[in-house]
Amino acid sequence: MFRPKLPTMPQPTGMATPLTVVKPTSITPGTPAPPPAPAPAAPAPARPTVQVTPGTALALVGGGTAVVLVVGAVLVSMLLAVALTGVSVALVAVVLRLLVNDMHKGR
Repeated sequence: MFRPKLPTMPQPTGMATPLTVVKPTSITPGTPAPPPAPAPAAPAPARPTVQVTPGTALALVGGGTAVVLVVGAVLVSMLLAVALTGVSVALVAVVLRLLVNDMHKGR
């Protein structure tokens, strides 16, 4: 059941062509190819290079810091919301348990 089934090669039907012998031929040297032309120099870039001044670097660092702080505040607030939801669900479960126990005792 777990053994692979190997295909069997079918036997040729009809007339098979006989093998032909290929005789090697002699190689005659040709003329050598000319050397390739040198590649042209790379063109100058169309856009100017961007130079980062100290003021620009400070602005980039400040912007990155602001983004990190905002994303961190959003994530912390989401974590706090999940924690508060869990606490409130647990509190509701405790109150419901107390109410059900009181109903069963017949008070």
